[in-house]
Amino acid sequence: MTNDIETYGADNPLFLNNVVSCIGGREENQDSCSISETRRGLLVIVCDGMGGMTGGAIASAEAVKIIRDYVSKPVSEDDIEDDNKSTLIQAVSSANAALLTIQENNPGLRGMGTTVTALLINEEKASIAYVGDSRIYQIRKGRKIFRTFDHSMVFEMVKKKIITEEQARLSAQSNIIILRAVGQKPDLDVDAFDLPYDKGDLFFLCTDGVWGTMSEKDLIKRVSERQHPKVVTETLAMNIHNDALRAGGKHDNLTAALVKTTKDSKLRSKMEDKIKKAFCVCLILLIVSVVANVALCCKLRRVTKEEKTPIEKVDGTVEKLDSTKSKRVPNQG
Repeated sequence: MTNDIETYGADNPLFLNNVVSCIGGREENQDSCSISETRRGLLVIVCDGMGGMTGGAIASAEAVKIIRDYVSKPVSEDDIEDDNKSTLIQAVSSANAALLTIQENNPGLRGMGTTVTALLINEEKASIAYVGDSRIYQIRKGRKIFRTFDHSMVFEMVKKKIITEEQARLSAQSNIIILRAVGQKPDLDVDAFDLPYDKGDLFFLCTDGVWGTMSEKDLIKRVSERQHPKVVTETLAMNIHNDALRAGGKHDNLTAALVKTTKDSKLRSKMEDKIKKAFCVCLILLIVSVVANVALCCKLRRVTKEEKTPIEKVDGTVEKLDSTKSKRVPNQG
């Protein structure tokens, strides 16, 4: 690693992890990030600050600290059972209120703000929360199964099918007009989700300084390399940084975090539950059908056997029955 790139991770055997951050071609790194262990699970935060002077760096660093402290604060055993998704929403909202207060007390910092992406993952599930255009991907076997939707003007155009996602990525306005950011206004909508995961799933958090440098297909391919997250993230950052230096070196700060799961989550997807229920119903119907058919076959065999058995009458004749008629024959005895 060069001095331009910061890299570290938390020692967690269930969730292999690492984060990298690079100043890029800028004078200051306004990105901030964190990976830490909490009683609620492994917490990963990636923020991209914005604002003149040092405002962006202060905003992102403060947001990371406040969110980390909020999630990490001592809790009782009962509180641990609280919904992690709600905890993340409250943590981001606390960061928003704090940044507004800082700006109110420091006029020179007015206009600062930051994006936030946060992942809180444990054996039960993965909970995420985000504001702005930094992203969280969930990748399974080289395929994207979830991704956050940027809070930006160009992605509103994508939603309305005016432009494609690739056109949005290449647009000069892609990272300029952000519709939501922490520290911009008191009423903040924080998008949050609970996600199940399978063994080997990847959770990838990154700023636009990463996802904006290549197509999503190429990014997912690079992130899905079968190596430890430390190797993957460091290689990705180095390649982006070096390619940009060769192109003139005016590139954005870049930060990325990667978490790899080593077992299935206890929470399963609604679709998976529906499939299991449908399978159980089909299995029950199949068993009922088999039992009914076996019973019907046994009944038919019994009837056929009765039809073919001679019945001796008291008058000395034998009545042979078949399916079409009855015929009396003399008793040969």
